[in-house]
Amino acid sequence: MALPLDGAVSPVGAGGSRGGCAIPNTVMRGARPPGLSKFHGRRQDLRDGTPIRLAPGDCGRANGRCRCVNAANMQVSGTGDKPEPAANGFAWIAKMRPHFAEYLATFVDVVRAGSFSGAARRRAVTPSAIVRQIDSLEADLGVALLVRSTRALALTDAGRRLHERALRHLDELADTHAEVAAFDGSVSGTLRIACFPTFGKRYVLPVVAALQAEHPTLHVELDLTERLADPVAERLDAVIRMGALADSTLIATRLAPLTRLLVASPAYLARAGKPDSAADLSSHRLLDKLHGADLLGWRDVLGCPAGHAGTGTVTFRSDDFEALRSAAEAGLGIAFLASWVVGPDVRAGKLVRVRLGDEPWNEESSGIYLLRALPQPSAKVRAFTEGLRMSIGSPPRWEP
Repeated sequence: MALPLDGAVSPVGAGGSRGGCAIPNTVMRGARPPGLSKFHGRRQDLRDGTPIRLAPGDCGRANGRCRCVNAANMQVSGTGDKPEPAANGFAWIAKMRPHFAEYLATFVDVVRAGSFSGAARRRAVTPSAIVRQIDSLEADLGVALLVRSTRALALTDAGRRLHERALRHLDELADTHAEVAAFDGSVSGTLRIACFPTFGKRYVLPVVAALQAEHPTLHVELDLTERLADPVAERLDAVIRMGALADSTLIATRLAPLTRLLVASPAYLARAGKPDSAADLSSHRLLDKLHGADLLGWRDVLGCPAGHAGTGTVTFRSDDFEALRSAAEAGLGIAFLASWVVGPDVRAGKLVRVRLGDEPWNEESSGIYLLRALPQPSAKVRAFTEGLRMSIGSPPRWEP
């Protein structure tokens, strides 16, 4: 329900009556609305301290009475013909309960997670604390936002409307905070980052540790995930992605080229022989990613996913890059992994790079990128980006 902030009174007519009905956009419960000489309302709609919000079309006049029913089915009525101007449009903010914005963000997290416990894990609090915040938010608004059952949560109509509006307004608040904070050169606040688990542990954590040692007021939330995190929807300051980037409104900073290597242990190659072409891989044991279709990109080497159409036998799968690297070192077969995963092991002699021709899969421009949503990065994002680029080096320190 739209709530204009200009403090205007909304005259609304009904049934051809003269003069219409003049009611302010917001009626504070427990207070007589301007323009109604007598005021009535359902008991559950008259709790002190929270507003009944009305929009054009909610009120009508009949038989000398004004009657208003809003989208949440909250009702007020009364008599009177002298509309009084509403108070300043921003006065309703002072009537809101403390922590309203915080509880609104909690509500969005509950919807995103689909449960109180999921939101509690995200916010590092107990589920009961999340429930109390949602209860307070519902009491503040005077409507139920969620239908609760032992199996799942479902949004009410009011909850669905609030969620739609909250997403936009919370994003705007976060953007405003970040943009204004960018004028301050201090590296402080909370830096939220998402990236692959192995990359985060190896290359992001040392940079974060150095930043926090230099800037004690900086806090960091590092989401180590295989999924493609969305910096806009999840309100992240930075997301690290690899490979070709899809068109989007996100701003990308290239951190390093992405080079992929075929590798195997010296013991495995001594036992099975070293392939000279992609066709030779048909007699070899291959290591592949678990879950998903060809996530490592074997198609770029074989012309199809690993193990298809006689292109070798996949003998080991894992959803973890470190596990695949360790499996290759243990002699389980040939792996196809990025140089940031296996480059140091090739340099140390633990793995051998298997070169097939000119490695055409590395000819296309591909990279490791830091993505952000805001055109003007905050001081903390600038410091993190520069620190990570310096730590990686040019050429990257992991290249064999």
